Amino acid sequence: MDQKLRVGILGATGMVGQRFISLLENHPWFEVVTVAASPRSAGKTYEEAVGGRWKMTTPMPEAVKNLIVHNVNEVEEVAKTVDFVFSAVDMSKDEIRAIEEAYAKTETPVMSNNSAHRWTPDVPMVIPEINIDHFDVIADQKKRLGTTRGFIAVKPNCSIQSYAPCLAAWKEFEPTEVVATTYQAISGAGKTFKDWPEMVENIIPYIGGEEEKSEQEPLRVLGHIENGQIVKAQGPKITCQCVRVPVLNGHTAAVFIRFAKKPSKEELIEKLTSYRGFPQEAKLPSAPEQFIRYMEEDDRPQVNLDVDYEHGMGVSIGRLREDSIYDYKFIGLSHNTIRGAAGGAVLCAEALTAKGYIQAK
Repeated sequence: MDQKLRVGILGATGMVGQRFISLLENHPWFEVVTVAASPRSAGKTYEEAVGGRWKMTTPMPEAVKNLIVHNVNEVEEVAKTVDFVFSAVDMSKDEIRAIEEAYAKTETPVMSNNSAHRWTPDVPMVIPEINIDHFDVIADQKKRLGTTRGFIAVKPNCSIQSYAPCLAAWKEFEPTEVVATTYQAISGAGKTFKDWPEMVENIIPYIGGEEEKSEQEPLRVLGHIENGQIVKAQGPKITCQCVRVPVLNGHTAAVFIRFAKKPSKEELIEKLTSYRGFPQEAKLPSAPEQFIRYMEEDDRPQVNLDVDYEHGMGVSIGRLREDSIYDYKFIGLSHNTIRGAAGGAVLCAEALTAKGYIQAK
């Protein structure tokens, strides 16, 4: 790429916005030129607007410290400075839907981390290794929006990243039933232990809306396009419990699974470790070399040891074994704010760029 694409980040001061900032430092294709946030942050430098709320373990990149924060609601002003935007705004779902469509209608592609458009029929919700073909629906979305280059694409919820890839890798064995319990890090709520001290040595057995997302979103990822819309897959049947645990980064899933066709353990492991998709074939900048790895040790994957596998973009699976009620059970681990949030969105944007959907204005 001769010249980097100009990127804006909507909701740049929040935790996911900060993760975008850190991941895009020195990106070979993209350069953050515009940051936008709520009106109370507008007019300040990015460093001033964030203040003492920088939540990344790496320092704030020098290149963004003195960027003046735009008012995210001034859509035309922001849009004219960028080629596309990442959206991580903190608003109501109705407000998010409206503002993301407003940006798209300025002919600015929107790659969203938010959930508001995940069930909009002509908005693709993509894990690039699994359902890159869902980007084909963008042509129909553009007709609805009346745009030539503006559109919205989204990535799925962080909670599904540690087990949905297995369903794709094992598709030929026809999974029929899945029971999953996710043990979710506090950064998924935009928190650290400093600002959520009641989570220390604690477990909360409820995360609002998370169980429905965990049960339904994998089916949309595994679905297909029909008459200009994404139609979700009919199976497998998935039931989930989602638990908040005292971990900073990393969502773990304990999963039971039943198949129509009965694979061996060796066949299942081989399908995991050999699974590849468009990001690997195209050698996208953020793509993990190996998307899914299998760990033989009885006590792996562990958050402390394994959450940063492939710079947080890979998925670790372990403890695959036969079950007395279901066919098999296993443990999955993924990084919730990298693969599950900003990193997954960056990979989607790279795929959209490689496919020609995102170009310089």
